[in-house]
Amino acid sequence: MADLASPGLVDRSGAGRTSVEAAALAVGFSAALRRAGVPSSPDRAARLAEALRLVPPHARDPLYWTCRVVLVSSREQVPVFDAVFDAVFAGTLDPADFRGDQNAPPSIGAEPRTRPTASDNRPAVAAEPVLLPQPPALTPGGDGSIDPDAPERDTILVTAAAEERLHQKSFADLAPDEVARMRQLVRRIALATPERVSRRTRKTIWSAPRLDLRRTARAAQHTGGEPVRLVYRRRRTRLRRLILLCDVSGSMEPYTRVFLSLLQGAVAAAEAEAFIFSTGLTRLTRQLAVRDPDQALARAAASTQDWAGGTRLAESIRHFTDTWGRRGLARGAVIVIISDGWALDDPDSVRTQMARLRRLAYRIVWVNPRKVALDYQPVVGGMAAALPFVDAFVSGHSYAALAEVAAAIRADRSDTHENTRTR
Repeated sequence: MADLASPGLVDRSGAGRTSVEAAALAVGFSAALRRAGVPSSPDRAARLAEALRLVPPHARDPLYWTCRVVLVSSREQVPVFDAVFDAVFAGTLDPADFRGDQNAPPSIGAEPRTRPTASDNRPAVAAEPVLLPQPPALTPGGDGSIDPDAPERDTILVTAAAEERLHQKSFADLAPDEVARMRQLVRRIALATPERVSRRTRKTIWSAPRLDLRRTARAAQHTGGEPVRLVYRRRRTRLRRLILLCDVSGSMEPYTRVFLSLLQGAVAAAEAEAFIFSTGLTRLTRQLAVRDPDQALARAAASTQDWAGGTRLAESIRHFTDTWGRRGLARGAVIVIISDGWALDDPDSVRTQMARLRRLAYRIVWVNPRKVALDYQPVVGGMAAALPFVDAFVSGHSYAALAEVAAAIRADRSDTHENTRTR
């Protein structure tokens, strides 16, 4: 791929062949698109890096379509994307130097274009013309050249539907109208825990290890005291209890508005127990148990003043364990902690309280929406201290990512997951 010029491309073979640093290429190109006016979040850059590892760009066309499928979410973004792509990979633009300088002289062959602005509920400001190079027309599988004698054919526009874009969008990037729609979608998610064997039994006519003597003797009264029909019993099964603890501190505020709807849906449909914590711990199960979602969230907001403050992670876990956990609420339960781990407590205190909680719970699932970042490392004191006691560590930053959360809640303890201690 000698015709591609980018900071993410390095020559490692020594023979003129160019290989791709997927992460560097994804970050650099996404930054260039963002400066040109195309919204590009860090999670899209992460997906582009994964796509480039699966589809190595040995030529310009595969690279073009891989980047376009991942980064373009609407028809209006295609012209700007084409211009930035041609400028970057034809060598006329360096993403590190591009700053949108409207006074800079245009490149050779450049034509004036209007840079679109992202919609964000603010008063629209007229965009000034920005000079970007005109890219050649590309079609799937072609080289960009135009044959005047070739038969005319339709070009496939690869774009994402509005619903699909909303599924992939991070909760922190949602507009107010999108938040309302996302809350409706999140409330419909069905969270199910693994089954456990209950102490109660049920009768069965099939052979089982246990013979139900009482029911067998009662049935024998209808046959002259002879136990003609044996009645067996089996132990019942029921779903394990689900407990959700959601961090509502200031660092989690962009995500809290959606996660509270997840809690409300779990309480109403799965009979889960819901708690929120910041500088203290508050139980919200009763407030969220009503069917009306707006009323449930209003009651939850009125029940506590502990919003958007600091995070007392160790103290909140200790309060839960002492007040509810040791009384049986957490025994054999699946506990979901939704937090970024930015705690004010000493890491040793977090480690001690997580160890106590781990001895009671069946599984602990930690949801950290900041895990999706490319350069994320769980080195923050609270997160690093809690991670060794976690069974599953997921992001849950978008609607699509909540599928991984639901799978982690549904999984058995014996299921094989990635070792969270190495993350």
